[in-house]
Order: sequence, then C-alpha cells, then structure tokens
Amino acid sequence: MGLEGDEYTNLSEEEPSKKKSWFKCNLKRRYVVAILAFLGFCNIYMLRVNLSVAVVAMTANQTHILPDGTVHVSQDFDWDSKTRGFILASFFYGYILTQIPGGYLATRYGGKRIFLWGITATAILTILTPPLARMHTSLLIATRIIAGLCEGVTYPSIHAIWSRWAPPLEQSRITAFAFSGIYMGTVIAMPLAGCIAEYISWDAIFYVFGLIALVWCALWWAIVEDSPDQDRSITDSELDYLRNTIGVTTKEADIHPPWKDILTSKPVWAIIIAHFAENWGFYTLLTSLPMFMSDVLDYPLDAAGILAALPYILMAIVVQISGYIADTFRENGKLTTTRIRKLFTCGAYLGQSVFMLLVALFMKRGVSTVFLSLALGLGGLTWAGFGVNHLDVAPNYAAILMGISNTVGTIPGILSPTLTGALTADGTESEWRNVFLITALVYFLGALLYGLMASGERQPWSLPQEPMQTLVSSEPEKGEMNYGAVGGEAVATSNDQYYEEEEYYYEEGDGELVDGGECLDTADQANLVENEQTQY
Repeated sequence: MGLEGDEYTNLSEEEPSKKKSWFKCNLKRRYVVAILAFLGFCNIYMLRVNLSVAVVAMTANQTHILPDGTVHVSQDFDWDSKTRGFILASFFYGYILTQIPGGYLATRYGGKRIFLWGITATAILTILTPPLARMHTSLLIATRIIAGLCEGVTYPSIHAIWSRWAPPLEQSRITAFAFSGIYMGTVIAMPLAGCIAEYISWDAIFYVFGLIALVWCALWWAIVEDSPDQDRSITDSELDYLRNTIGVTTKEADIHPPWKDILTSKPVWAIIIAHFAENWGFYTLLTSLPMFMSDVLDYPLDAAGILAALPYILMAIVVQISGYIADTFRENGKLTTTRIRKLFTCGAYLGQSVFMLLVALFMKRGVSTVFLSLALGLGGLTWAGFGVNHLDVAPNYAAILMGISNTVGTIPGILSPTLTGALTADGTESEWRNVFLITALVYFLGALLYGLMASGERQPWSLPQEPMQTLVSSEPEKGEMNYGAVGGEAVATSNDQYYEEEEYYYEEGDGELVDGGECLDTADQANLVENEQTQY
C-alpha cells in the first residue's frame, strides 16, 4: 500500500493542539516518549554494567597510605574468579522473578509507573552499594539480588507503552530506537566506569551512575504518560492518528490472558528461544569482556573499559538501521512480516556464530577486538526481529509475552557469568576459547529453531472476543480514506463503501487475502480484506 507513518488521508496532523502543555516541544509526542525510553534504557544498563568494571578495580591491588605514612599495597576484596562470577550473576537471581509479574501489572495498569519504579529503586540501591559491600560480601550480593528484582519489571513494562504509543508501521523503528539505549548505556558505562575507577575510586562509579539515573526518573515522571489520551502536550491531530491506528484508550485493560494458548504457541516459543540465544552471548560479554581484555589481551583497566565499549557502539548503530529497514520493507510490501523477523534474527545469529568461532581461533589484541565488535554488532539486527515480534503475534499481550521471553532470557545472565568464572579460573587463552565456542553453538541453535518456528502473524488466541468496533474521530468526506481500529488492529474504510454498508479493514499477516477462510489473492506486506457482514 506504500503507507508511511502519518501519511494517511485525513490524518495529516496539521492543526496544533489546544491542550494545556507543561512541556512545549515541536517533536511529536510519541518520539518524545521514544527518546526518554532510549535514555531510560541507557540508565538501566549503566546501573547494570557498572559492577562488571568496578569488580576488576575492587579486586586489583590498590595502594593505600596508612595514617602513620606507611604505604601498603593490597586488594580491597580478595575474591577468586568463582566468587566474582557469582557476584556478577547475583543480579539475575532477582531479575528473573519479576518479568512476568511486571508484564501483567504493566498491561493492567500501564507501563509508565512500573518502568519508573524499577529504575528508581535500582538507582537508590546502586548508590547504597559501596558502603554495603564494605560491610560484608553477602550484603553486596543481597543488594544486587534486590536490584535485579526491581529492574526486572522494566523490559516487559516498556512493551505496554509501545502498545499504546507505537503505530503499526512504526513499531520496528520506535522500539529499536528505544532498545538501542541498552547499547549506548553500555558504551557510556564501560569507559566512564574504567576512568572513574582509574582516576578517582571504584566507589564513585556507583554514586555517579545512581545520581544520573535519578535525574532521568524525574524527567520521565514529569513528561511521559501511559496513554496519548492522558498527555497534555500532544496535538489533536497526533492524538487522532494514534487513536485511529492503535485504538488508544485511557481505560485500563481487564485482562484474562489465555495462558494455555500462550505457552503452547510455536511462535511464542520461537521468541523465547531467540531471546535466550541473544542474551547468552550478550550477557557473556557484558559481564566478562573487561576481564577477558585484562586477562588475555593484557590491556590496562581504563583501556579495557574503552575497548570493551566498541562492540556496543556498533550494536547501537545497527539497531537504528535495522529498525528503519524493517519498517521500510513492511511499508513497501517487499517482504512479509514473518520473513522480515526471520531474516533479521537468523541472519544475525549465524553471523554472530561465525565471528565467535573466529575469536576462539585468533586471540590477538587487534583481531579479537574486531571480531568481538562484529559479533555483538550483528546482535542489533535481532531487535527488528524477535525483539518486536511480541507486538506482531499478540499486541494486546505484548508486555506479558516480553515478561515470559525475558524470564527465560534471564537464565543466561545467571548461568553464563557463573560458567565463565568456573571455566576461566586461571584466565588462560584455552579457558577463554571454550567460553567463545559455547557461545557460538548457542547462537547457531537459536538461528535454527527460530527459523523453523517463528511467525509474524497475529495469533488467533490474541484476537478480541467482543464484537469489533471502530474508533474514528470524525466522519470522512465521501470518497476519502479514513483509518480507525478494529479490536486493536489498524483499519481502512472508504466512505464510498461505508454508505453501502461494506467495510474494508487492514490486516497484517503472511500476505494472504482472506474472505471466510478462502484465499483470494496475495500481497507482500499489508492487505485489504473485504468483509460485507461487518457493520462499520
């Protein structure tokens, strides 16, 4: 159909809003939400990755000047590799428990407060980390577990935001942009934490990152709303556009998720498996890359922090590009949604598997850095694949599906650092080689299973049970096209057909035109399906 963004007839967003606005901005409000979500994910990963760098400084030899002037060199914490691995993994013991509850609460009550609460609590705990760690190692571990519990609600709750703020043909680029904050946060955190540890102290890492996150929390609370209907700064035309393409409502969902159908759905399991595979490689390097560069490549701490950030710079760039390309393919009908999701996910995993094998074979400073950067960079493609696939198969349960997939996707955060710590007790090249070979195998299996099971079609169990109703803000002129919503799906109705009591509605799938279950024709991206029995 060649529809792009807001370029729908009768929805050009020409007139300014007359609403009272606390924050005036020329950007459309959905893009403001996306920018703040991007910064939110930056903070999430700054709060998460800081310990990966700090633990190197906490266990390194430090020069201490005693009150009597004596110079003493010692470690602040005498942890072996297994203890370090357990400390790094402890965050995920809490993180895994709140994914599904976070998705349910965000779906029922809205994502704004749940997302905010998770980051605020984690920021406060981060600021408290240094004094608690000095008291006892067990308190540090407990703090990280609780921080994981708090941050576990963030991923699923953001999908509740997108279900109300991201139009269908902008879903890939908006979600990919927001999720790219993950990698930019890592890019910022690793070199900044390394420099702070090198030139100030490891304690300051936690104080700086915690305070930055609290500033973001204040902005999110003041600017973002759960739904466009509640936003005082949105223009009337953008509100109409979102209401008509998404089916925006201020009423909280009275949800009864079809758990059996969800847990027995092959497309859902494809997303779960893909999430596990991506997170295995991501968490392996997120928690261990500074140690690898220090142990094997023999980089100093500040240089290791900067070089460890390079793969995430590439990943952030790839995420942006992939989201735009995926939406472009959907708009111009070159590929079906299913093929797009498989192409981006499976292509990324196969490439990552190859580069991980190359890292295992060539453990040299320059070569290893390049291959690791390429391997992680390709992971950015997956956010235009499985990362947005939840919104394809069940938009009304997307937050819950993200909670489920990220629960399983959190298991690598527990297993990988612990396994890496056990495998790299001496920090030798042969020990690290095994780590990369295991990661390559996980990527390959993820590509194989996702390719066999994934789908971009909305699943029957996610369709609304109530009679379909359209949400059209104003009656179109005869002969013009207007867009509404039927059960959360985008709708196109021609007023010529409207007066004849016929309706055409927009359906995404694998490109089949269907009337009463009979295939009539094929299209590549979006189809208009005639249903004469449905009243407008």
